[in-house]
Amino acid sequence: MNGVTATPASALPGDAAGVAGGPAPTPVILMLPGQGSQFAGMAHGLYGTEAVFTRVVDEVLGLLGAEGRRVRDDWLAERPLVDIDDVTRAQPLLFALDVAYGTLLASWGVRPVALVGHSAGEYAAAVLAGIMKLPDAVAALDARVRALATAPRGGMAAVAAAPAMLTPWLTSQVVVGAVNAPSQVMIAGPEPHLSAVTDALTAGSVTWMRAKATTGFHSPSVEAACASTRPAYERIAFKAPRTVVVSGYTTRPLAEPQLSDPGFWAMQPARTVLFGPALSHLLDGAGPVGGGPFLLVEAGPGQGLSMLARRHPAVTRNGSAVVPLSPVRAGAQLDVKQLATVAAKLRDHGHRLGHRAPAPVNPVAPTAAVNPVDPVGPVGPTDPSMRQREDQRWTATAGAA
Repeated sequence: MNGVTATPASALPGDAAGVAGGPAPTPVILMLPGQGSQFAGMAHGLYGTEAVFTRVVDEVLGLLGAEGRRVRDDWLAERPLVDIDDVTRAQPLLFALDVAYGTLLASWGVRPVALVGHSAGEYAAAVLAGIMKLPDAVAALDARVRALATAPRGGMAAVAAAPAMLTPWLTSQVVVGAVNAPSQVMIAGPEPHLSAVTDALTAGSVTWMRAKATTGFHSPSVEAACASTRPAYERIAFKAPRTVVVSGYTTRPLAEPQLSDPGFWAMQPARTVLFGPALSHLLDGAGPVGGGPFLLVEAGPGQGLSMLARRHPAVTRNGSAVVPLSPVRAGAQLDVKQLATVAAKLRDHGHRLGHRAPAPVNPVAPTAAVNPVDPVGPVGPTDPSMRQREDQRWTATAGAA
């Protein structure tokens, strides 16, 4: 297969000329989510209907051999044998879907000026930017998943607090695993240590919510498993990225010495994710791609990173816009509708899209009837208080790992 290895997001022609010789299009930043963004039925509506998307998913899972077939079967099954939140399902699926969404966007002719991933999303960003070849990345991913499956059972929890505020409750085993915003962090660790800490947070009237992870990613409990995968990364010939990738671990563009350091990549699941600071650096006027405005596109399941980005002061201040490629819940019609929404937003921001992108919708055309097999209602709740609760929920669970 030639799949994504032939058309990384950064290798396609740019569209700096804009539409019909107009002003330059709004620069696109691609955000790629990690574990915690998965949900049952995610992207089912695109698999088998969107050719590019399907080809990339098949290529990634095909490289995993028999295990890849089992992952795909569970993903598409009404009653999977292994739960989607298990590391052996979530990690390969999220990688496959992130790369597939990113490549689908590239097939429309959109070239992002930068990519930023949340934990496992950074791994997908590395492939889309040409840092790793897909077969090499999948081989290392396989080693990573197998190793993490042997780690102690644990989990993560979103906490509405600044990192420093949590110091009295944290232990040598339960640590801050991710900083998503100034007062939005994830804590992580093995059981029963994590439950003991969350119980103490409840007693202290600190708001928290369990994330969709069954492993204590980004905590000491996975360090040994991560260290064992270093040989898989030593076999990779790393290349300089063809577009900017801001790392969620260094908060700066990926460059040497980290870029080609096997240890840097192997230990990522055990290190603290600094997505909030990384996004701040990327949106800063003194950052690697200027001060915007930007169009931030979330390329992966769910809308957790979009919720975080919409609340970022730089986005609200400089007129940037945020749009996710995925709906917030499963539904074939929703999957297709969301792609059309993104394509329309890109055109509104001056992008000249290729023939693979959804065609513009005639505003006077009648609304299509709801498929009785997929009887979904409007995208998202309409009541303001319900919308606020939904926003809080997605912010709380954004990018566990």
